[in-house]
Amino acid sequence: MPDPNRKKIIDKIDASQDEAIDLLRKMVAIPSVTGDEAAIQEFVSSYMKKVGLEVDMWDTDWDELKKHPGYRPVDRGYQGRPNIVGTLKGTGGGRSLLLNGHTDVIPVGNGEGWSDNPWSAKIENGRIYGRGSCDMKSGVASHILAVQYLRELGLTPKGDVMINVVIDEEVSGHGTLDTVIRGYKADAGISGETSDLSVQPACIGRIWFEIEIQGKPAGIQQRYLGVSAIELGYKIVKAVQELEDHRVATVKHPLYPSAIDSLPCIIGSFQAGNYPSAFPASALLKGSIGTVPSEDHEGVKQSLVVKIAEVASKDEWMKDHPPVVRFVGYDAEASEIPRDHAIVNTVSSAYTEITGKQPQISGRQGAADTRFLNSYGNTPTVIFGPGSTAVMHANDEYVSIDDYMTSIKVMALSIYDWCNGEPITKS
Repeated sequence: MPDPNRKKIIDKIDASQDEAIDLLRKMVAIPSVTGDEAAIQEFVSSYMKKVGLEVDMWDTDWDELKKHPGYRPVDRGYQGRPNIVGTLKGTGGGRSLLLNGHTDVIPVGNGEGWSDNPWSAKIENGRIYGRGSCDMKSGVASHILAVQYLRELGLTPKGDVMINVVIDEEVSGHGTLDTVIRGYKADAGISGETSDLSVQPACIGRIWFEIEIQGKPAGIQQRYLGVSAIELGYKIVKAVQELEDHRVATVKHPLYPSAIDSLPCIIGSFQAGNYPSAFPASALLKGSIGTVPSEDHEGVKQSLVVKIAEVASKDEWMKDHPPVVRFVGYDAEASEIPRDHAIVNTVSSAYTEITGKQPQISGRQGAADTRFLNSYGNTPTVIFGPGSTAVMHANDEYVSIDDYMTSIKVMALSIYDWCNGEPITKS
């Protein structure tokens, strides 16, 4: 006999669309560029308390964080930038679930290239616009509302549900890492990162690097006596392109059938010289490498070092003045859980029930905080969110209202099914 509660859940969410849109618009309207997350975190904390969740909000201890092997160097600490876990305690005897998402967003500059105020949260053509609407306040809101509506229906699940809302994702992911350090874990997790409503058991990794090149100085009148760092830099750009070509041809993963999309290895910034009328004796190149799960993260870094050394050894100047390769800034390992994991199946089944379609099972074309939950938190985590990775950092960022509402429904049914299931016994 069909479970009548399932229809109650869907009907409740459909009837609450205006409320759901209002919550997301309020969240988008709060500027929360990485480093300035206090206001949005206070708003989220207050909202979760209002709907009856137990809220733990804390500032990361930067010194303690530095002791963890997952820590990556950052330029500023975390005072006044709290993380949050809001918990709905289960009635007992069910599986626990952790819902993970971030509220920090990338900068908007002075709004250049935007059609409207980046914090407008305007509605147009069935979309909510604004920085963070896609990445990923819509995912966070769908988590909160799914739990809220279950509670309002009196359908508190057997297992505990934890809503983890973190800061600093765009720079380091340390908010989620600190959640792990604080002791939060669950039988499974769902990250609300941008996935276009695809179910994603994996995410790529990302390695930032810089290459410093020193040419031979010369006066502009006798420039023929110098060695131009710009010309040397072109050789290094070509070398990085060759490394990408090699990786695209040789690195394979079943969730990433299009290697050219999944394995970018590029120079994104080329700075050379320091004056229009002076010889360019130095250059600094900055770039990034994408990786897929099962790759040796440190080995990928070493492959870049080896490639640059190989090219330099064939150059008359660089063989004695080799470029210096440094790995600085963002450094995230790829991560995955089994495609047939129970949490993947739970979310997939809920998606099919809501949409009538089979979900696309894919790997996320971006890094995600799931790497910390999978590697250190003993919480196997799948990615499912309403935003589109294609527009997540774009001007005029937006999320589809239909996708947002679908996400809330999928989250609610996933919680209902997962947390009322038999608890996992661990040896």
